[in-house]
Amino acid sequence: MKTSPTELAIEASDIKKAVLLLRAIEHPLRQKILQFMSSRVQVYVTEVHTEFKVEQSVASDHLGILRDAQLVLAQRKGRFIFYSVNNEGIERLHRLLEQVID
Repeated sequence: MKTSPTELAIEASDIKKAVLLLRAIEHPLRQKILQFMSSRVQVYVTEVHTEFKVEQSVASDHLGILRDAQLVLAQRKGRFIFYSVNNEGIERLHRLLEQVID
């Protein structure tokens, strides 16, 4: 969103999306989960809860937050839900951070 110095154009929906992304990524466990997932094609909740020694419900909650922020994708296979890193979502996060930092 480019604006002139005398013009301030902030869309509420853009702010809401940015806040959702930043809140999703700011939690240390979610950062670790994304790092863990980045070296795998897919993971399921049991792998996350075992790797990080957290309750399965906690792992599910964190994966849900990452999914809501579109940083991970979910795919149901039978009774399991497999998660993978959404590279487009990660790229969107990088672009947002570049805009905030500049």
